[in-house]
Amino acid sequence: MQNPIRPTESLRQGQLELWEAATDHAFTRELAQGTLPAHKMRWYLQQDYQFVDGFVRLLASAIAHAPSLADSVPAAQFLAVITGPENTYFLRAMEALGTEPSDKPAPATRAFQELMARAAASGQYENMLAVLVVAEWVYLSWATPVNPPNTELPFWYAEWITLHAGEEFEGVVEYLRSQLDKVWPTLDANAQAEVTQLFNRAVELEVSFFDASYAALPEE
Repeated sequence: MQNPIRPTESLRQGQLELWEAATDHAFTRELAQGTLPAHKMRWYLQQDYQFVDGFVRLLASAIAHAPSLADSVPAAQFLAVITGPENTYFLRAMEALGTEPSDKPAPATRAFQELMARAAASGQYENMLAVLVVAEWVYLSWATPVNPPNTELPFWYAEWITLHAGEEFEGVVEYLRSQLDKVWPTLDANAQAEVTQLFNRAVELEVSFFDASYAALPEE
């Protein structure tokens, strides 16, 4: 007898074409090869860093709405990574590439900021998880096949890969997926439809953000 498909896997398969576009994108392929033009990485870092505030708020909201302390601890530990090593990476990488943080979101950036804010403001744990699962699972999916990175890659490429691959990050993604898997059967049809809509929108916006990053033009 086969095991039933996990709800998170069912959600992923429901958006498979876009999922594959997000997890096998020219932007991340060239990043891993070290052939991504520096101006595209600069644009990406400036824009992606603008997600940190909203992501921290979303993750903190999920921690606050977790069913129990045991359910919240892994998210709290991950929050320390986002505000510690990952935040430091952004600042170091932007400095090395001759740029600095920006407060001017591109349309693709603003759309994802709005989605995170919507999920956090909903007050529904499952909605927060829907966006968090996509945000982290997409990155694990593209980074894992190229980890460990080529030793000759500049750190702004190599460390972005290692931050999103390996046993610890796999554990983060598994935790988030398991939380959503666990709550899914308790939801009524309307709540499941809202989770699905948020999940699908997050996948769409991951593709849009990579598209925009890859299309970035050299600075004047």
